[in-house]
Amino acid sequence: MASTSDDFIESHSKPNGIQHDEEPRQLPDRERDKGDYPEFSKFRISDRSNSNAWSSSFISRSHSTTPRSQQSSPNSSPRRRDTVFGSSSRRFTSFGRSQSSQSIFSLLLRWRLQLRTKKKAGRIWHRKGIKGLVLVIGLLALFVLFNWWMLSRLQDTGLVLKEKLFDRNSSSVQGHLRKLDKRKPLWKGIYGRMLALAAHALAEGQNKPEPKDLWVEPVVRGPSWKPCADQRSWESCEGSNGYILVSANGGINQQRVAVCNAVAIARLLNSTLVIPRFLYSSVWRDVSQFSDIYQEEHFINYLSPDIWVVKELPVELQSLDLEAIGSVVTDADVMKEAKPSFYLKHILPILHQNRVVHFIGFGNRLAFDPIPFQLQRLRCRCNFHALRFVPKIQETGALLIQRVHRHAHHVGPLDHYLVGPFAESNTKGRKSHNPKASRYLALHLRFEIDMVAHSLCDFGGGEEERKELEAYREIHFPALTLLNKTAKLPSPSALRSEGLCPLTPEEAVLMLAGLGFNRKTHIFLAGAHIYGGQSRIAALTSLYPNLVTKENLLSSSEIEPFLNFSSQLAALDFIVCTAADVFAMTDSGSQLSSLVSGYRIYYGEGRMPTIRPNKRRLASIFFKNSTIEWKQFEGRVRKAVRQTKKVHQRPIARSIYRHPRCKQCMCTD
Repeated sequence: MASTSDDFIESHSKPNGIQHDEEPRQLPDRERDKGDYPEFSKFRISDRSNSNAWSSSFISRSHSTTPRSQQSSPNSSPRRRDTVFGSSSRRFTSFGRSQSSQSIFSLLLRWRLQLRTKKKAGRIWHRKGIKGLVLVIGLLALFVLFNWWMLSRLQDTGLVLKEKLFDRNSSSVQGHLRKLDKRKPLWKGIYGRMLALAAHALAEGQNKPEPKDLWVEPVVRGPSWKPCADQRSWESCEGSNGYILVSANGGINQQRVAVCNAVAIARLLNSTLVIPRFLYSSVWRDVSQFSDIYQEEHFINYLSPDIWVVKELPVELQSLDLEAIGSVVTDADVMKEAKPSFYLKHILPILHQNRVVHFIGFGNRLAFDPIPFQLQRLRCRCNFHALRFVPKIQETGALLIQRVHRHAHHVGPLDHYLVGPFAESNTKGRKSHNPKASRYLALHLRFEIDMVAHSLCDFGGGEEERKELEAYREIHFPALTLLNKTAKLPSPSALRSEGLCPLTPEEAVLMLAGLGFNRKTHIFLAGAHIYGGQSRIAALTSLYPNLVTKENLLSSSEIEPFLNFSSQLAALDFIVCTAADVFAMTDSGSQLSSLVSGYRIYYGEGRMPTIRPNKRRLASIFFKNSTIEWKQFEGRVRKAVRQTKKVHQRPIARSIYRHPRCKQCMCTD
């Protein structure tokens, strides 16, 4: 029975957490001997065997099957039994409590020791943390002071001094430094910060390669297009319904469009075209006529299979008062981009009655769609084949192309169409000192006063600029002045955000630098008198020193025959821009830019890239000029121009002179 009780205790005592067969855990002797904890001594157990004996006796009695009354002696009373049992229970409870107290005290002791250790470690870490923090703050302060010192040195020194300015004489150095102290900032205006970033980027990238796609036209998947407007599939008209006179207004490029539209109207109405006349413009101030710019004989002969062209009216019609008989038709009488049906309904009866009609102005008075196929092709034939510049203009244009190519023996893909026999004559018998032709970019900066005033935009000139442009509008654009006074027009900032303002010279140079043209790029600047003069293009000439104009490339004797004829000077710009390796426009509404772009598409065979900026997207980029970084600016500019650089098929109702890639003007393989 005793063995059974021992097995029971052995199997159930450990799960209850009380180890009866083990001695209580003792403290180290050095701590016990010192008497640091006297209260611990009363919990000691004297003898291991006594404890086991007591436990065995208690368990044997508690698990016996004999009634409790029979286990005790006859002399024992119930009170005595209760006392004995209670005494054993108290001893058992006291022993359990002693074990629990020992475990709790041990935990408290370990916790106290750990707390002391943590406090000590915390004090050490705190001291080290303070030292580390002081060291970091000191390093940051040193870094800030060093940057401040460097910036102050840069600001004090300014631009890099050229070696020739330095002299061993200390007085001359001091004098130059005094001049530096009085100098004004190099870049002014709202784009001063961006121009400084552009100058820095161009200086750093001077010897770096340019973007690969900068000088090439993006490839558009599809068939290849070739010129074919010279192909005819109709018989020549008799011109028996009468004569058409045209007095075209505007500059040379607007007049060119009017001439080709008049050719189409003459064919539509089966009439004879008189060589067009050019009206004198108070803006352009040029008295040049058709024969001063274009070859008359070639024009007449080339179009002879299509229409009859004569140099003047028959004698019997020259004495007629055309206005009195109702044969004068102004732009007010013809809606803009009128359809062919309008001319058949309203103009043809006048021809039948009076035998002559005189169109005055005739700016954009014929729609591009819907137009009969062959009539549309005739307009292309006139623009790209029938209109050739006179030899004087061709020869000077060829000279400009040669010099902008730095006198290299180079004939471009469009030179023969532009300057005819002079493409080869200027290179015959000459030994080139530069056998490799330099590429050049032609930039048409449409920033003359007429464009600036007509746009109603603000260009940073303040009150003086506003008064000057307002006075110019009152003289040359009275209708616009009246509209500006009587109606609420969009503000200059709203016009700019919508892309309705021409790019300024500063914006143009930022666009070129953002696209990746390096500082060594040769640039031909087209245009007449830039509004603001040389000071306005200072940024352009400073960032791109290899910039030239026709006035720079020609001697005084060579340019003298053209000086008083703005249309003939514009013809020279047309030739050099069209022949350029890359052409960049700053205003898509410009007639010169539109005609140059179309000519390059028609004859360029997909190898004559043209930069057509989306001014609305560029405006959103320029508005952030005070915060945007240069790398971000480059990426956004290139993305904005990349899509417009591609050449697509002509959209419906768009100009065939600008978008000749259509079946009426060009053919596919």
